[in-house]
Amino acid sequence: MELIDTHSHLTFDGLIQDIDGVVARSKAAGVTSWITIGTDPQQNRKAIELADKFENMYAAVGIHPHDAKDLTADTLTELKELAQSEKVVAIGETGLDFHYNLSPQPDQKRAFAAQLKIAKELNLPVIIHCREAFDETMEILEQFGSGLKAVVFHCFSGSAEQAKIVLDYGFYISFTGVVTFKNAELTRQAAKIVPVDRLMLETDCPYMSPEPMRKQKINEPALMIHTAKYLAELKGMDLADFANAVTTISRAFFQIP
Repeated sequence: MELIDTHSHLTFDGLIQDIDGVVARSKAAGVTSWITIGTDPQQNRKAIELADKFENMYAAVGIHPHDAKDLTADTLTELKELAQSEKVVAIGETGLDFHYNLSPQPDQKRAFAAQLKIAKELNLPVIIHCREAFDETMEILEQFGSGLKAVVFHCFSGSAEQAKIVLDYGFYISFTGVVTFKNAELTRQAAKIVPVDRLMLETDCPYMSPEPMRKQKINEPALMIHTAKYLAELKGMDLADFANAVTTISRAFFQIP
């Protein structure tokens, strides 16, 4: 059995200091490939550098909505250059976050649209961050997303109705350990309607360890096996069959060999 952690932040504190151990524990748990995600210029560079050091590790580069206020023309130029690196498989994470509003909403929208343009130019899939901004995210995707290679909503925590809208657009949905939380019934209802051929798994580590490991403050790829087991049971599938299905989809989406 092989699984891909399609969204991790392995360059973040708590993981990078023990990266060899993180990778070894992940492999032992059956999570054998990883995509480490950039969120700002510095983290983008770090993600590529880290991915270059490990077999079966890849990177995505993007500007997180939290950092959209700092976006400049030079930032976009560098992002486009970095996105053409051999180990980069996607643009992201990018999108909108109206929960914290650490960047003004107009800045978030401009940064999001600019990154969609780069993704189209380079024919790369896009990893979407969407928090308390579903309608606005869909509006921007409808306005600027025509011609995108592929789109995945990462760390999905919306409703089943929202999931259906995402699926109707032909997009993909990725779930974290949040789906295992006792108070995440909304997310579970959404997961039930997402076909396995549109579903991916992630940790979003170092955040949100799944049950029964939720008390572990630092999440890591090895723990994704708990999310996989939970969703396989939710889908009424054998774990190995479920893992094979989502891994096949993930490899095709990100064009991972």
